[in-house]
Amino acid sequence: MLDVSCIIINYNTSKYTYEAVVSLLDTHINTIKFEIIVVDNASKEEDYLSLKSNLNRLNKNNLKLIRSTLNTGFGGGNMLGVAHASPTKYYAFINNDTLQVSDNCLKHLKDFMETESDAGLCSPQMLDEHKNFRVTIDHFSSLQREILRRPLLETLFPKTYLNRKIEYTEPTKVHYVQGSFMFIGSGDFHDIGGFDTNLFLFYEESDISRRLLKQKHKYTYLIPSLKYIHYKSASIKKSIEIKIEQKISLLYYTKKHYGWWHWKILNLYYIKRYFFTSIFKPKYWKLFVILLSGAPLSKSLKEK
Repeated sequence: MLDVSCIIINYNTSKYTYEAVVSLLDTHINTIKFEIIVVDNASKEEDYLSLKSNLNRLNKNNLKLIRSTLNTGFGGGNMLGVAHASPTKYYAFINNDTLQVSDNCLKHLKDFMETESDAGLCSPQMLDEHKNFRVTIDHFSSLQREILRRPLLETLFPKTYLNRKIEYTEPTKVHYVQGSFMFIGSGDFHDIGGFDTNLFLFYEESDISRRLLKQKHKYTYLIPSLKYIHYKSASIKKSIEIKIEQKISLLYYTKKHYGWWHWKILNLYYIKRYFFTSIFKPKYWKLFVILLSGAPLSKSLKEK
């Protein structure tokens, strides 16, 4: 059995993916038994072929490339990687626009998980491309977070809503970590059902940490002594379609974890907000119309 199966998704950004793979290989030499599974999420043919050629040149037995015929999003792509993984103790879900900073990071994360019985998921501290601090933790998505906003919650309830923008020095229990690097036990992952593939791009990390807490009574930890670089969403370009996807995912997540009333209040809040926004910024009219219909999953990019 392997110690870790690392799963990386590529979508039309093969240069980043190749560099992420090389970074993992270079920082883990004979310290841990691991494999890297790269899932190509239906990229353009030239991007896929470039990636395949570059990975083949590495000539590594612990490296697999899987191609999906459909772009199934973050959760779906990772679940495809899991389906092709060898028997393993842990999964590491790592974005393709990341680089390793700490040597033997996977081994240190594994060691931490095996010494903390209440740890369900953990992550290193995220840095930007200049190795400056980036916010890595967040509060569970909720009605109060969306309406009252994070800074107020952190001020009023500092023990429940940790300050996201300070640098911690010790392993710290948090609500959830950014999905660019998540390390989780394979048993726990399968026990809670893996990623919810109804979520195409957003809130997967909040959802999985919340289910770990509810179903397994296990926590998510930030490990600040370990670090990695994450470029700013190389494969996701900002657009009104991405904004719509974010709201569809948030409302789905809210109904799933908090029920109909929370979903209804949040949806009404956004309907009012984006009605006025669309008056001054007409591009938001499309989002407003989708919110009027309840932002169903059928409007998700996954269905297109």
